[in-house]
Amino acid sequence: MEEHDFFNETTELRPHTLVCPKCGQPGEYKVTWVVRRKRAQLPRGADERDRARFAKAQSYMVRRDDKLSCTNVRCRKPFEITQLQSLAFLTD
Repeated sequence: MEEHDFFNETTELRPHTLVCPKCGQPGEYKVTWVVRRKRAQLPRGADERDRARFAKAQSYMVRRDDKLSCTNVRCRKPFEITQLQSLAFLTD
């Protein structure tokens, strides 16, 4: 079985306060995350190895956006997101 068989995948926009490195202005940005939540039950046709992997699996989210544009009207320059982690585990 593949890893995606153990999870339900959705896309979410989450607000974060980030600081533009070019102009130093803080702003509220909506960052796109791919959220993978562990399914309630193991899919059919799983063997012992898949059961062990499913028991260890944990819900997590992965940041999809790597660059954002500054919200300051005078700046508007793109910058890379370095203040946020690219992977975060979820507690259910």
